[in-house]
Amino acid sequence: MNAKSSLTLTEILKKMEYYCAYQDRCHADVQEKLRHFSLTEIERQEVIVHLLTEGFLHEERFALAFAIGKFHQKLWGKNRIKNELQARQISDYLIRKALDSLPNDEYEITFENLSSQVWQSITEKNSLKKRKKFCDTLLRKGWESDKVYAQMKALEKNSETN
Repeated sequence: MNAKSSLTLTEILKKMEYYCAYQDRCHADVQEKLRHFSLTEIERQEVIVHLLTEGFLHEERFALAFAIGKFHQKLWGKNRIKNELQARQISDYLIRKALDSLPNDEYEITFENLSSQVWQSITEKNSLKKRKKFCDTLLRKGWESDKVYAQMKALEKNSETN
């Protein structure tokens, strides 16, 4: 018998409260964490209801914090943020709300700065390979393909004239 299976429901509630208070979590994160404890399905649901009613678990707050955090910290674009939220089973409504919360002007400025930085960091001499590396990097970060391709053409044109 492992240590986690010998915890009481009250102790598990306290652990889960701490888990959710430390960082905003989504339902999928909490469900995954609860699988580590030997609880019945009814007990798991009790824990989730408790976390919801006490404000420890709030899907909208999680989605908004996740979107702004990944945008600021990892410089992710809207596509990557959307995919990651979908993987965490966040509703389409909350995903749209989270993406709409990203300030448009800051989003554009971040894209401009990041794309210039990526373009300059690629030392590849072959222009086709450089373009591919540039696009792959920004698309992997979730930036919109039309923006990436347009920016690639603009940066390539600028570097030819310099």
